[in-house]
Amino acid sequence: MRLRNKPWADDFLREEDQIVVQAPFAQKGSWKHLFSHPEQPLHLEIGSGKGQFIAGMGVQHPEVNFIGIEFVKSVIVGAVKKVKDAETENVRMVNENAKDLTDLFEINEVDHIYLNFSDPWPKSKHEKRRLTFHTFLSQYEAVLKEEGRVTLKTDNKGLFEYSLVSFSEYGMILEDVSVDLHADEDPLNVPTEYEEKFSAKGQPIYRCTARFTT
Repeated sequence: MRLRNKPWADDFLREEDQIVVQAPFAQKGSWKHLFSHPEQPLHLEIGSGKGQFIAGMGVQHPEVNFIGIEFVKSVIVGAVKKVKDAETENVRMVNENAKDLTDLFEINEVDHIYLNFSDPWPKSKHEKRRLTFHTFLSQYEAVLKEEGRVTLKTDNKGLFEYSLVSFSEYGMILEDVSVDLHADEDPLNVPTEYEEKFSAKGQPIYRCTARFTT
């Protein structure tokens, strides 16, 4: 799907500096100081899209600080608006292509990582681009605290099955594995825009949480 260019996006992102982190790489090791409650756990969403998940999580979990990363300017502006409308102070957004999380975060700085409806890259030749490929897992392990967790949600069965194997082969412990999340009726689940769209069509939503071992 081709995204419409928003020429006003740069100005908008600069103006919303209470939500959008203007110099994210300079925050490495000190992200907690961006929040009014720096002692709270730090959770990270990679690929926040239009922001429904991270805005909802911010409201549902005021005891947690959240950072959402989204590279596409025409998409992140929608996420920033949702966070602003939610009137929550525990969410910050980053407009960067986080190729290596260790450039943004210090070792053991993050408590939890969310991967929501990431590109499945179904062709074998693109395996290294999947966000649950072992090179990405090593990045997550580096920035996460001991026994940190990664939660994946997807509508793509192939990516889900691949990720379960990848997590296991990396030595992670699988937790909370669901092959039909909405049938499980988890009252704490915060859906993304994609999740609502696919679920409305009868597509099962897959979710799992995997924990790194010490």
